Amino acid sequence: MQNDKHISKSFDQDIGEAVRLFLYMGDRAANQVTNAIHALMDQDETLAQEVIDMDVDVNQMEVELDEHILLLVAKRQPTANDLRLVMSISKGVVDLERIGDEATKIAYMAKKAAGENGSSYGYAEVQHLSNQVRLMLHNALEAFNLSNADLALEVMRSDELVNEEYQTATRSLMTYIMEDARHVSKVISIMWILRALERVGDHAQNIAELVINYVSGQDVRHADYEMVEKAVQDANERLEERKISSTATQDVDSTDTNRAD
Repeated sequence: MQNDKHISKSFDQDIGEAVRLFLYMGDRAANQVTNAIHALMDQDETLAQEVIDMDVDVNQMEVELDEHILLLVAKRQPTANDLRLVMSISKGVVDLERIGDEATKIAYMAKKAAGENGSSYGYAEVQHLSNQVRLMLHNALEAFNLSNADLALEVMRSDELVNEEYQTATRSLMTYIMEDARHVSKVISIMWILRALERVGDHAQNIAELVINYVSGQDVRHADYEMVEKAVQDANERLEERKISSTATQDVDSTDTNRAD
């Protein structure tokens, strides 16, 4: 994610390690969500327990990354873009840890559902919503990795669709309960799973907002889409300016080298 090089090679290494740890933690949290849904669909208690156990690792990653960032700030005292990147990682870690928590909730309910071996009503809604949410999370992490404000904006727009799908599915399940009260407990569990997935989408959106903040220098939390689009446009212009500046510097260095020869 960090493209600018510093005089201190160890500074670049410290920041690069923070980014690597963040993306690794994001990959683990995303796997938790995926495996929790598979455990539910396949009625796999063993896989559900693996997801639950994995949460310990994700929590430990949060502690390690927090410590790394604290040491980085104390030693390097980053400023400007570097500071925004470090703060984005620090805030994003919280969202990743909570994504792991939501996946763990789903795993517990999947384990319970497997033990009951009851109706699979509502699973189609869960599968559909989980596909959208997992794509959001994947794109949010990819946007972070590539400093891609356009992809981050796409994630933010996707959150509206996820919220609509969640509300539609919830209404459908409520109607089902009123028509047939025999499966109230099971359907309520499905509704909680849908709620957990919706929250995963919210955390993916938060990460996307952090990407836009880092690359544009503008805080887009609670902003309307017109302001977000303007921030993305500014981010793209700044990125283009940095590319031109970098190319010009390389050309000067190349010319100086040729003259020396």
